[in-house]
Amino acid sequence: MRVTYLTILLLSSSVAFAQKKTVSAQISDKSQAIEKKVIAWRRDFHEHPELGNQEVRTAGIIAKHLESLGIKVTTGVAKTGVVGLLVGGKPGPVVALRADMDALPVTERVDLPFASKVKTMYNGQEVGVMHACGHDTHVAILMGVAEVLAGMKSEIPGTVKFIFQPAEEGAPVGEEGGAELMVKEGVLKNPAVDVIFGLHINSQTPVGKVTYRPGGTMAGVNDMKITVTGRQAHGAYPWSSVDPIVASAAIINSLQTIVSRNLNVTENPGVVTIGSLHGGVRSNIIPEKVEMLGTIRNFTKEDEALFISRIKAIATKTAEAYGATAEVKIPYSNHYPVTFNDVKLTEKMLPSLRNSAGAENVLLRPPVTGAEDFSFFQEKVPGLFVFLGGMPKGGDAVKAPSHHTPDFFIDESGFVLGVKTLCNLTLDYMAMKK
Repeated sequence: MRVTYLTILLLSSSVAFAQKKTVSAQISDKSQAIEKKVIAWRRDFHEHPELGNQEVRTAGIIAKHLESLGIKVTTGVAKTGVVGLLVGGKPGPVVALRADMDALPVTERVDLPFASKVKTMYNGQEVGVMHACGHDTHVAILMGVAEVLAGMKSEIPGTVKFIFQPAEEGAPVGEEGGAELMVKEGVLKNPAVDVIFGLHINSQTPVGKVTYRPGGTMAGVNDMKITVTGRQAHGAYPWSSVDPIVASAAIINSLQTIVSRNLNVTENPGVVTIGSLHGGVRSNIIPEKVEMLGTIRNFTKEDEALFISRIKAIATKTAEAYGATAEVKIPYSNHYPVTFNDVKLTEKMLPSLRNSAGAENVLLRPPVTGAEDFSFFQEKVPGLFVFLGGMPKGGDAVKAPSHHTPDFFIDESGFVLGVKTLCNLTLDYMAMKK
């Protein structure tokens, strides 16, 4: 038999493909093997939720698990965060994987044996505490990924950094927290991270599906405060006043024209919402001041600049037309950049997603006007953030309880796919960099 260069090349490709299949099959088997563990972890975290920057119990369980796997652990990162470092048996890139740990001030209504009964004080009032956004799921899945990859340490061509992040939903008033503080404290350095992957469970996407979007996938967010000041008077003599309530009503109506008349909606969506309006204490007193709180959502820096400029112009000029003044603060207390999936990275990792879930189960999704502080990591290194199905098969996405609600529910049968997806993204990316 004549051995040609082409024959050698084909044989080499076949061997490489067989090895890749073996690694993929290994991941699948190991992920299935720890499914019960992942579910048990998730149920424990669900029953014992903790608010942002208070995830002490959660962090302790994570750290103990990572240490048991021989992973180097750093605790107390950005208040309560945990970072694990797994150095593979071969040289290669550093891949970061992130899970958020915090719960929400929501009282659970779901009838589960592991439903949260936790109560705490929040903003001066007693509230229930619930994992109403699935962060308990994210933590359990990443703990499973750590166990799978630690068991393959000698084969891993690179380093994996496991980032368990506090306060994704926002830090308590007066505190820093979340991804922004982790970045400030150097979580993406020592060793320097080359790429970061993350996922989010979704209660309105069927189990078994993975959805993604290149570019802007979740909105950038700024909150705002608008204070309108007029002149107080008796409600029976409005001509003696400069009425900030009437001026505020005009401002609110005019703000809605920013999206309908200034934003090119054929390119990107956007949102301008006033969610809180306070002014006055009695029916017969026209107050001196009205305060509005709101949120703006955008998918590009250009749209963000447009929104801020138009909001300030509309608020101040409309108030002036009514004889009042308006002060605009944007952001008022928080700002998240756009969650931007690196376009080239997304394209490169699509085969990995399809290998994990099956090509027919990997779907392009529309942009989401919710926000995620994973975006702070993506500002520093290329990142990919995907969504994992958590709705029972056959469910109705319209009727399924949404995130941040007392009836939020996740089907646990989708956790194995989450473990497989993060493992495959990690090892496939490393294989590309050999």
